[in-house]
Amino acid sequence: MPIRVLPGELVDQIAAGEVIERPASVVKELIENALDAGASRIEIDIERGGTGLVRVRDDGRGIEAQELPLAVARHATSKITSLEDLEAVTTLGFRGEALPSIGSVSRLRILSRNTSADRGAEIAIAGGGEPQLRPAAHPTGTTVEVRDLFFNVPARRKFVKSDATELGHIARLVERLALSRFDVSFRLRHGARVLLDAPALDGEGTELSRLAKVVGAEFAAGAVAVSHAAGPVMLSGWAGLPTRSHAQPDQQFWFVNGRSVRDRLLMNAVRLAYRDVLYHGRHPAYVLYLTLDPKLVDVNAHPGKLEVRFRDARQIHEFVFRSLERALAATSPEASAVPAAAGAALPPIHGGWRGSPPSANEPLAFAGAPGEARAPGLPLYSPSRDPWAIAALVAEAPAGSPTPLAPRLTDEAHPLGTAIAQLHGVYILAQTEGGLVLVDMHAAHERVLYEKLKADRARGPVPSQLLLEPLTAELKPHELEMLLEQREEWARAGFDIDALSETHLALRRVPAFLPAAEIPRIVKALVHDLTLDADTHHLEGAADRVLGTLACRSAIHAHRKLTLPEMNALLRQMEETERANQCNHGRPTWTRLTLQQLDQLFLRGR
Repeated sequence: MPIRVLPGELVDQIAAGEVIERPASVVKELIENALDAGASRIEIDIERGGTGLVRVRDDGRGIEAQELPLAVARHATSKITSLEDLEAVTTLGFRGEALPSIGSVSRLRILSRNTSADRGAEIAIAGGGEPQLRPAAHPTGTTVEVRDLFFNVPARRKFVKSDATELGHIARLVERLALSRFDVSFRLRHGARVLLDAPALDGEGTELSRLAKVVGAEFAAGAVAVSHAAGPVMLSGWAGLPTRSHAQPDQQFWFVNGRSVRDRLLMNAVRLAYRDVLYHGRHPAYVLYLTLDPKLVDVNAHPGKLEVRFRDARQIHEFVFRSLERALAATSPEASAVPAAAGAALPPIHGGWRGSPPSANEPLAFAGAPGEARAPGLPLYSPSRDPWAIAALVAEAPAGSPTPLAPRLTDEAHPLGTAIAQLHGVYILAQTEGGLVLVDMHAAHERVLYEKLKADRARGPVPSQLLLEPLTAELKPHELEMLLEQREEWARAGFDIDALSETHLALRRVPAFLPAAEIPRIVKALVHDLTLDADTHHLEGAADRVLGTLACRSAIHAHRKLTLPEMNALLRQMEETERANQCNHGRPTWTRLTLQQLDQLFLRGR
């Protein structure tokens, strides 16, 4: 078959195959055009799941009558004129492919009136045919009607799902776009039914009402505000609490310079930030906005513009990871003792581009009580004492004397209150001014130890002790080889490991904080845990796995009886520890019952 130039109609249908995948793709392209036109109100009407009708009406600048034929021509656009414009594009659309692609596979009708025109105009095109231009009455703005999608491409029509499925895709898309611009009103209707009505918002703190409508009131009430800038880059938005994670990643929203994206680099940075506060197999919820100089990002990297490429991907990944990790580190009992009210104000969001973008020349910098003691046990609380220094604690109270109740503490200074009992050797019951607090003592101690280990590692090698006789463990050859590959991480955690044979591991040095009587048990459990498949572990990287497993195996376990001073020591340490709301596996460490909730249980006041 000889080489030939394809006819224009076929070219448009091939392009439509990339741009117009389903009815939701049509809605996306038309809403993005409306936003680029400066619309403050966008109305979307759908019939038969979008295959019968997609109508998008806006109050933007509109299109001049003589430019309407160009609007449906291939690669005609008002948004860029040169390569320099493409490298610094700030509009959502720029290729000039959407309208001609839609017109080639549907019956397309556009009505528009420019802000400077006395009257509007209309153009219609069916299946890629010749456009028909005529005058029309229309207010300032544009209305685009797309009927009978894929009517002339039966093969594509077969791949369209049911009306309910396609409508679900459209609804989720409009919700995502509504989160990109809080200053624009969105209304979505399917027939006579209103699926989304999101009025435009102005003023700081008002974004939560739209968040509650789109993502859910639970997310809006319990999310952590994120706001951090470094040089020409800013990250803002909200990150869901780890305790409110989801089985599916269906509440994850990323926006880059106001553009909704599903970028793997950004999603990986978020996953790493949640790595040691999220339960394995769970997914966080978040709405995050990355604002940066347009020259630092390439938005022309995907047919649907869903993925982007960063000029310095490693620095962007590190910036997002560290910024979000810092925000999540504040999820301590002190920070969350009083949950944020549904209407509480959060820092303003910079989802869309406002004013002059930051300069690409700016550097990208990153911010980086006396009582009875038991061995091995938990130290009494003192800000100067090391939580590992267990053996050095000596009981100061006379032998046999009852342990006094700790003084009543205020919720403001100590949100976890005062310990009053231990339940079933597992939970600590504490009293606060506002009610009761229940603490999982193993999960809480595990987090305290893990954060201490990480802090010690950041300062240098963990202090260790040389064993008189090495501890040995019998392993399978592949398990031993895997552990030896992690020798450096073991050394940073205070261990010295070596191979005695192809199946025997020797430990000659262990961390100094391990109680002598507990060393064999902890080490054997640690080796067993780390020979499991690393891909199933909740922490990223061998170093974190060693420290996380060590903290888990070293923490106090169930049925260990604690004195009241020891319980209070743990509560105070939790209040000073970052990420203390979850253990290393992402499980919650404490919960609270208010007096109001207790009164409701007993029908008091009724």
